[in-house]
Amino acid sequence: MNLKTILSFALGPIASAILAFITLPIVTWLYLPEDIGRMSMLLVLSSFAVLCFSLGLDQAYVREYNEYENKPRLFKMATLPSLFVILLVALFFLFNPTLLSHLLFKVANSIYSQIILLYVVSNLVNRFLSLILRMEQRGVAYSMSQVLPKIIFLGSIGVIYFFEVNGNFYYLLLAHVVSVVSVTLIFLFNTRKTWTRSFYYKIDWPFEKKMLRFGFPLILGGVAYWGLTAIDKLFIQHYASYEELGVYSVAVGFAGAATIIQSIFSTVWVPIVYKWIADGEDLSKVDMVREYLLFVVIFVFIMAGLFSWVVGYLIPPEYERVPYILVVCLAAPLFYTLSETTVVGLGVTRNSKLSMLASVLAFVFNVIGNYLLVPEYGAEGAAVSTAVSFWLFFVLRTELAIYVWQPIKRFKLYSLTFLALFLSIGFMVYGAGDARLFVCIWLVFLIVFLFMNKYVLVAIWSVLGKSQ
Repeated sequence: MNLKTILSFALGPIASAILAFITLPIVTWLYLPEDIGRMSMLLVLSSFAVLCFSLGLDQAYVREYNEYENKPRLFKMATLPSLFVILLVALFFLFNPTLLSHLLFKVANSIYSQIILLYVVSNLVNRFLSLILRMEQRGVAYSMSQVLPKIIFLGSIGVIYFFEVNGNFYYLLLAHVVSVVSVTLIFLFNTRKTWTRSFYYKIDWPFEKKMLRFGFPLILGGVAYWGLTAIDKLFIQHYASYEELGVYSVAVGFAGAATIIQSIFSTVWVPIVYKWIADGEDLSKVDMVREYLLFVVIFVFIMAGLFSWVVGYLIPPEYERVPYILVVCLAAPLFYTLSETTVVGLGVTRNSKLSMLASVLAFVFNVIGNYLLVPEYGAEGAAVSTAVSFWLFFVLRTELAIYVWQPIKRFKLYSLTFLALFLSIGFMVYGAGDARLFVCIWLVFLIVFLFMNKYVLVAIWSVLGKSQ
């Protein structure tokens, strides 16, 4: 995959993050924190559906893509079981039309429940359709399918404001659903050659069983990972309030800018590394990529610590804690992304059970951490618990991959990431009271870090120079 292809995939996450950074402050001025908190519960449910009901077959599709010749047939075998399961679940909830709305929003409303089901099913379909563009390396189409929904959502918010119905939760919910369904339509058009051709092929049952054997252990792992990313919001909803959940969700939303790195890297990295394996290439290149990514992760932490105060000028006073919480919230996407370079061994050996084990152990730790911290510290407690849990998740994935494949040097990985995590938590707890001290601390960390990694800067500059 050349630089042009990488940039085409990068276009979507970068533009999406910019649009999200524009949209999020607007939403905070138009809607109450409790409404934003309710919307975050919909995102929690949607992520559960994608991670759980995909049955691990999305990952099986990526793993087998380069080695299975009939791509449409492979796509059919990956999607049919998942669609069957999610439609059965949807039918169950249709028999109790207010249950979903009550569970998520504590409001008994059948219209809300129907919208929720449409949102969830669309997101699951989008997951599988996006894999076609991703594996075919159609970066521009993939990126546009990410950007247009953000534009549609922003436009919907503008229409809502124009007709002076802002502040009405129903229209906020509707704007989100319209944007997601638009993604489905765009993906269906862009991938029509694959999914329409898949109708003509029968399922290869022996290979279907092979995919399920690979993917089935990932169901529990998927649920555990969902819990790892979502349990903080569930604890805040239960032990605090939707208002507190709204503040936390806004902090997570701003920290979501780091998903630029996660989205670009995960989209590009997984197909590349499996292609390297299939072609028998020198995997020492993995070490080089890991070194570069570690540099980026720590640099993002430092920049966020130095400049998160800017966010305070974009949002209403009731969100004044957000600039300090968001630095800690960066840990989840950044540590997950870094772990993608250290967990290669589990993918190479097809050892999905150990991948599941890392998710389960980190999830259990996060449950305990949220149980102990959220009742007293609210959003800050949830942020600390989740950040530490993702650091543990990163360490577990690394160690388990080493156990089944080959050793890597990891002292630098662990020490720098732990220091960034430690400073971020300290900044959240004490930064508001002594901002100047923490600016100095972050600056010292930056200078020492750049001096220690000047060879990485030289290497990155050299790579960029050669690609031009």
